[in-house]
Amino acid sequence: MARDITVNLPVSSLDGVDEFYGDFLGLTDEGFNLGWVVHRSAPQSGAHVQLVTKDATAPVDSAISVHVSDVEAAYADAQRRGYRIVHPLTHEEWGVRRFFVQAPDGTIVNVVAHAD
Repeated sequence: MARDITVNLPVSSLDGVDEFYGDFLGLTDEGFNLGWVVHRSAPQSGAHVQLVTKDATAPVDSAISVHVSDVEAAYADAQRRGYRIVHPLTHEEWGVRRFFVQAPDGTIVNVVAHAD
């Protein structure tokens, strides 16, 4: 099911993100900045991180984002398994469909796919 995983790093502010994560650490700006979340990647490994101040549309923040090809099927499977959905399947204005599910250990996972 998982095609890619992005770590969602909680930050108090996006001030200084470009200098620290870009200039100092060398992470590439992926051109995704919604004012509350920015996306960076490691040029050689392709590892991804999102710096998140507070999710703008969900009631909680997620620890990771798991990118899937069929988010509707993943949502149905999570419901069938009885997992706690903490943010319902939603079409977000920035072009994704996503839902948040709570893992048995309590971790909040953002399951996401780009909307077509």
